[in-house]
Amino acid sequence: MSDVLRLQDTGVAPVAALLARYGLQLELVPAATAIPGSYWHEEEAGIIGLKVLARLDTPLHSILHEGCHTICMDDARRATLHTDAGGETDEEDAVCYLQILLAAHIPAMGSARMLQDMDTWGYTFRLGSAANWFNQDADDARQWLIQQGLLSADNHIHFTLRH
Repeated sequence: MSDVLRLQDTGVAPVAALLARYGLQLELVPAATAIPGSYWHEEEAGIIGLKVLARLDTPLHSILHEGCHTICMDDARRATLHTDAGGETDEEDAVCYLQILLAAHIPAMGSARMLQDMDTWGYTFRLGSAANWFNQDADDARQWLIQQGLLSADNHIHFTLRH
């Protein structure tokens, strides 16, 4: 699919800087090379420890989604992280919520574009779209992030890993 933003569309620097705020490293993989740590393969981002691996053709939603998995998991899972983030449904919802918030910190993307790209790529939500879910049905995901110390009650991102 070419109608979602990819790393090559925004440049590496803003995405790497955003991930670095969490102590995560964006590692580039050469074009047409399999991405290590990718659960979905093809151009989807991979995760190994504190690294988010991607190519220039990797969709931004994938990079932020995998990065948010790393942010939202506890220290024990992060210590052995390779490819499969695991986690429960509540954590997965929180990952989606956080990736939408973090998209606002990438100038060429923003949260509205993240919501659009999530729909285009095929993320599924009970209310039919990522925007409807985020605006009407995601309070449990938001509360999970608050309880884990990743977000304040006024939606201020703490830029810290879950412990």
